[in-house]
Amino acid sequence: MCSVCGCGGPADGHALEHEHVAPDGTVVRHRHHHGDHDHDHHDETPAAARLIRVEQDILAKNDRFAAANRARFARLGVFALNLVSSPGSGKTSLLVRTLHDLRGSLPLAVIEGDQQTALDAGRIAATGVPARQINTGKGCHLDAEMIERAVDALAPAAGGVLFIENVGNLVCPAGFDLGEAHKVVVASVTEGEDKPLKYPDMFAAASLMLVNKVDLLPHLDFDVDRLVANARRVNSDIAVIRVSATSGAGMADWYAWLEAGRAGLQAAAGGQAAE
Repeated sequence: MCSVCGCGGPADGHALEHEHVAPDGTVVRHRHHHGDHDHDHHDETPAAARLIRVEQDILAKNDRFAAANRARFARLGVFALNLVSSPGSGKTSLLVRTLHDLRGSLPLAVIEGDQQTALDAGRIAATGVPARQINTGKGCHLDAEMIERAVDALAPAAGGVLFIENVGNLVCPAGFDLGEAHKVVVASVTEGEDKPLKYPDMFAAASLMLVNKVDLLPHLDFDVDRLVANARRVNSDIAVIRVSATSGAGMADWYAWLEAGRAGLQAAAGGQAAE
């Protein structure tokens, strides 16, 4: 019997090679020579180390697609934004209001990410703005390869804004670059002020925090200043705009931020072309 995993084996003297996971999580592949019971142990790699290698491979592949997406957006002058939030933040309602207000003034397109259904994409399509749905199934985030395929199908117009509405989740999307210019995190006043401290990676990765549903503040015990302070404990450079998709409060500031980012992208693209 193996001293590492406690396995048994045939007693006919033949060698047998197989793999086991020991109680401590170590993956052990070994060969039994029953009779004299010699062991040839190799590849005693902890399972955690193997998992880290797999994660590194996945992220490296994603980063290659993200770099290609970013280069494509730069060539087209497309200002791509990755909208992230927890479920129920009002992200889709905020996006619908934005599309209604800005359509006709500049080219717009949307990639909509959800685990299941095309309900949000239907709401987007009703605005008249081109949209493409991605269903991730059991996946908890969009990745850069998904975005590449969606952009191929959507063909966003040059010089416009591409909104990528990610799956409602403040964990997984933080680690996956899609090739966007910025991550924009939406935090509503119906959530806790401690969200940035509980999910620091997302707020650290975001350039802008939209504090949504501020029209509800008179009815809530919520401290917006504490939320902002917590976000800036994680990311001192994060910009903050307080908005309401329902009342329209703060939306002009949000649109000004969008236009400034789009103009900056086009200026940078023009400078590169001149070189």
